[in-house]
Amino acid sequence: MNKNWKILQPDINSVKKIRDILNCSPVVAAILANRNMLSESDILRFRNASLSNLRPPFSMKDMDVAVRRIYAAIKNNEKILIFGDYDADGVTATTVLLEFLRYTGADVSFYIPHRIKEGYSLQSGHISDYAVPNKIKLIITVDCGSKSHEAVKLAQDSGTDVIITDHHNISDGPPGAIAIVNPKRPDCDAGFNNLAGVGVAFFLLVCLRKYLREMNFWQNRSEPNLKNFCDLVAIGTVADVVPLVDENRILSKTGLEVISSGRRPGVNALIKACGISNNVVRTEDIAFRLGPRLNAAGRMGHAKTAVRLLTTDDAETAKQIARTLNQMNQKRQEIEKDMVEEILEYLKEYPHLLRQHSLVLSHPGWHEGVLGIVASKIVERYYRPVILISTRNGLGKGSGRSIPGIDLHAGLVACSDDLQFFGGHSMAAGLTIKADNVSQFQEHFETAVREASEPGDFLQTISIDYELDFDNISDELIDELESLAPYGEGNPEPLFIARNISVASSKIVGENHRRMTLRQQVSGRSTKAINAIHFNIDTDKGLRQHFDQMAFRLGWNRWNGRKTAQLIVEEI
Repeated sequence: MNKNWKILQPDINSVKKIRDILNCSPVVAAILANRNMLSESDILRFRNASLSNLRPPFSMKDMDVAVRRIYAAIKNNEKILIFGDYDADGVTATTVLLEFLRYTGADVSFYIPHRIKEGYSLQSGHISDYAVPNKIKLIITVDCGSKSHEAVKLAQDSGTDVIITDHHNISDGPPGAIAIVNPKRPDCDAGFNNLAGVGVAFFLLVCLRKYLREMNFWQNRSEPNLKNFCDLVAIGTVADVVPLVDENRILSKTGLEVISSGRRPGVNALIKACGISNNVVRTEDIAFRLGPRLNAAGRMGHAKTAVRLLTTDDAETAKQIARTLNQMNQKRQEIEKDMVEEILEYLKEYPHLLRQHSLVLSHPGWHEGVLGIVASKIVERYYRPVILISTRNGLGKGSGRSIPGIDLHAGLVACSDDLQFFGGHSMAAGLTIKADNVSQFQEHFETAVREASEPGDFLQTISIDYELDFDNISDELIDELESLAPYGEGNPEPLFIARNISVASSKIVGENHRRMTLRQQVSGRSTKAINAIHFNIDTDKGLRQHFDQMAFRLGWNRWNGRKTAQLIVEEI
């Protein structure tokens, strides 16, 4: 795939301002300017990402109604049900609320639907078949519920109140719940639009703890330290790929510190199962190791297994559950690999599909639990919106992923007449459709994407922060760069470019990774050597010994208690 390399050009005055405020290197100042850190308050808030710098969440719409109703349920010993989603965001959000409410002495339980057997979000059957028979008086949804109109009405008619906490787009008006705490509801201007579901749940606890304090609830027990929940908030936030800016940056950075403290047996066991050494967990470890294993519970089995892991106090139990999740994740990887290969072969057989602006593919045998992951892989390969649909018994369930600049949720809104249900974000969404409607949906979605896009949207742009010669790479610079973490969506790890690079030595490690020692030619002389790694290369194409230009990231290679500077090759 052709990619457009774009070297960002920060405003010179902004770079100088940042250097004056932070006393930092010009490299770091340029990176922060590229991240639009322009005001002094933004710059300092980014650098000093601590819980004390969180904005008060009390202005979120319906937050006051929600905390008063929860307090009443605690006080009156009403049965409370936390209803969660089956992904890592939903599982962590469920755990956060469950642990807090258990601490208050509330009569609380949780319910997460089976992804394949029940599907997404709160449905009428959950009210009639579970909530009513179990005499539930208050349902609190986490990471779902914003489109559960029928279920909410049935609950209210049955004498069960519903509080919705969610972060998904609301396209057809909010349900009639007694409170809807969702920063994306049109009439909420509190400014927390980037929160994940677990972030919304966390801020509900911030407000609830304060309200309980005002009600003198904590006179007979100590107030819980909400920082101890930030490990779960970080995992759910990073795994859900929401922007790591503002509150999300603060919560994730704090959460990584809590994870490293090793206070939660379930997280410790998962870290060991992933093979992460020294308990030093970074956002990429959450994104590619911890998160997928938590998600594997909902994809390959039942998400309640992940909740059991996160809530257990017993290290041996945690070890056993983590082992189970590891096995589920391995099975998921096998199914995913087979599906990707099947789709690539199909597209070779029908290459005309790649002339379209989008790909909507369906198959009766696809595993519903991995549709979203596989869609992401196909997006990476062909760089256009992709929706994969698994059909069974006349019904299709689909998952889609998109690219920057093309709003997937808006595309589904344009095709809503073809769908039974849909929900999600600009970059990821899910849907339910009658199998007979898939063909016309393919046509309508293609039209929607074509009309909403520009030709340039389909050319992937590699945004480079800074041109950096090897002689300017130092231990001090790498330490400075680490202070900009946590990295993720909205705050990508800095990407650099260098030119005229030669390979002094190299060897293949693993199946297809190339470890190299590199030198750069600058003004007719050779710079100092630096170690590098290039992952997942095509060894069949031969190993180049010279690169006109190279895009790379910088970091520490930590091994056996030692650390050395390492260049991670991204593009050549």
